Amino acid sequence: MTTFHVMAGAENAFVRPVVRKITVADVIDCLRRGLDDFSEKPSHYVFLCLLYPIAGVVLAAWSSGANLLPLLFPLMSGFALVGPLAAIGLYEISRRRENGQDTSWRHAFDVRHSPALPSIIAVGLMLFVLFVGWLIAAHTIYAAYFGDAVPTSVSSFLSDILTTSRGMSLILWGNLTGLVFAIIVLATTVVAFPLLLDRDVGAVAAVDASIRATLANPVPVGLWGLLVAALLVLGTIPIFAGLAVIMPILGHATWHLYRKLIAPAV
Repeated sequence: MTTFHVMAGAENAFVRPVVRKITVADVIDCLRRGLDDFSEKPSHYVFLCLLYPIAGVVLAAWSSGANLLPLLFPLMSGFALVGPLAAIGLYEISRRRENGQDTSWRHAFDVRHSPALPSIIAVGLMLFVLFVGWLIAAHTIYAAYFGDAVPTSVSSFLSDILTTSRGMSLILWGNLTGLVFAIIVLATTVVAFPLLLDRDVGAVAAVDASIRATLANPVPVGLWGLLVAALLVLGTIPIFAGLAVIMPILGHATWHLYRKLIAPAV
C-alpha cells in the first residue's frame, strides 16, 4: 500500500493540518530565526551547502557553449524551482535544534530514514516535472522569437537579447512565464517538505496544506517568495559563492515559516 501511503499518510487517512494566519512581521521573524540557526554552526552549514554554488558553476560552464547558451538563464533560474527539495536536510537540522537534539551536519542526511520518504520523493518528482516544463516553455518562447538559429558567440547572443525588440519581448514573456512557474512552486511547496518531515501526512495533504496556507496568507507568503528570489539572486552574484550562505539561512527560515503557518498536531 505504498502508493496509498504516499497519497494519504501514515494513518491511511487524508488529514488536513490546520492552517494559521500570519503577518509580515512573522516572515521577518522567520528570517531572523533562520539566521540564528545558521549562526550556531555556520562553518558546518557552509560546507554542507557548497553543493549549490558548485552546481551553479557547473550549469553555467555546461551551458556556456553556443548550442546551449539560450538555456543558460532558464537553467539557472529553474535551479531555484527545486530549491525546496534541495534544502530538505536543513529543515531536518532546524527540527533537531528545536527538539534539543544534536545538530551536527551529518544529521542532514537522516532524511533518508524518514517514514515520509516516499511522500517526499513524490513531491520532489512534482518539482522535477515543473522544472522540465519550465525549460520546455523557455525554449519554446526563445524559438518563437529567434527560431532555431544558434548563437555564434556569447557577445552576439547578449547583443541580440539586450539590444533588439525581439530580445526585449523574449525577456518580458520569459520572465512572466517564469513567474507563473515560481508561483506554482511557492503555492504548492511552501510548507510541504517541512510538514512531511514533521508529520507523515502524505504528499497530497502536504501540497494541499501549502496551497491553503498560501490562500490564507497571500501577502506574507508572497513577500516570502520575493525575499527568497531576491536573496537567491544576491547569492549568485559573486560566482554563486553566496549561495553557500544564503541557502542554509533560507532553509532554516523555511522550517520556522512552517511552524508559524501550520498549527501543531493535536
